[in-house]
Amino acid sequence: MVHVVFVGGGGNVGRDIVDEIVKQGEHQVTVFSRKTIPDLTESGVNVVTIKNYSDQDELTSALRGVHTVLSFISWDPGNVAQKSLIGACIAAGVKRFAPTQWGIRSKSGFPGYAPKDEVHEYLQQLNADGPVLEYCLFQPGVFMNYLAHPLQTAKHLYISGTHIDVVKKHVLIVEDGEAWYTYTTIQDTAKVVARALSYPGKWPETGGFYGGRAREKDVVKLVEEIKGEPFERHVLRIADLEKGEFNSSWIPVNDHPNMPPEFKGEGIMRQILPAFLLAAHRGAADVDPVWNSLLPDLQLEDVETFLRRVLK
Repeated sequence: MVHVVFVGGGGNVGRDIVDEIVKQGEHQVTVFSRKTIPDLTESGVNVVTIKNYSDQDELTSALRGVHTVLSFISWDPGNVAQKSLIGACIAAGVKRFAPTQWGIRSKSGFPGYAPKDEVHEYLQQLNADGPVLEYCLFQPGVFMNYLAHPLQTAKHLYISGTHIDVVKKHVLIVEDGEAWYTYTTIQDTAKVVARALSYPGKWPETGGFYGGRAREKDVVKLVEEIKGEPFERHVLRIADLEKGEFNSSWIPVNDHPNMPPEFKGEGIMRQILPAFLLAAHRGAADVDPVWNSLLPDLQLEDVETFLRRVLK
């Protein structure tokens, strides 16, 4: 058993993972949050209210005696909170740390993930002359739950608009749809984290894993087969995406509650989606199965099983 702290564990991604670790009952769980979380407190989880994540002294005091820290900080301009948290982990003697990743691969070329790359580089610099803080970048690829949007397939993970809409039967597809994507449900992500907490060896620096790997066109074909209806394909050209152009008559809307107002609506999606789809076409969403190899008995749900289960 280890004492693990989930920083931002009451939020969109972290909460489903917290619930799984608590349910398994193998580790002592503490959640750091900017606000109270009554239902977690009532279930016996220690919730510590952190008023200022840039206050390293406050964080250091709260992390004394903690073995592992997992970060789920969602909005952190300049990475001020994450860098302060890393400094506090080192000062408090924390053994293992996972920065806010929980997505596609590092240095993917997707501008939206540049802050994650900056934190990675910061950790590399800290450990350049020898191990200071053991860390792992947990990368499940794309959460498979998004393939079922707008159907809600997790208790807490909120699914906003994506490039596949199984209800409106629209899909944005790049060129011939040959891009590979790796997918993991949030439920299986929680299971991987649970196993990683007890892993006896050194954590890998980059810890990719997935339940399924499929080309974009094959996912669309599978959904059409299950639904028994053809999708309207909105084909995007690489040359247009490279210019930041989004030539499509249909576009999903980002209504994610964790995003600030300026990041919601159709306008911002016309900026974000071209960059993401272009990065994915270049391999950004095709993570390496590192944890799958380290934990060969892992049984994670694949894409076809998931889609047939939730769409039928």
